[in-house]
Amino acid sequence: MPNISLDLIEDKIEFFEADDLRTLEKKINEQIEHNKALLLSVHHVSHQMHVMENGKRFYSAVVHFKAKK
Repeated sequence: MPNISLDLIEDKIEFFEADDLRTLEKKINEQIEHNKALLLSVHHVSHQMHVMENGKRFYSAVVHFKAKK
C-alpha cells in the first residue's frame, strides 16, 4: 500500500512577469485565488519595472505567500 504524506505548505515564493501592469496584476490575482485553496495568503510583494534598449517596459514581481494562521 502506498504511503501518502500530506504536509502543509507554510511558505511559497512565486515569480511573475509581463509586458504591462494590468497583465502582471491579473496573473498575481489569479494565483492568489489558487493559493487560497492551499490556505496561503499574501505576506509580501516586491515588484520592478525595467526599460529595455528599445524603450519597451518589462514588469516583474515576486510574491511571498504564507500559511494562514
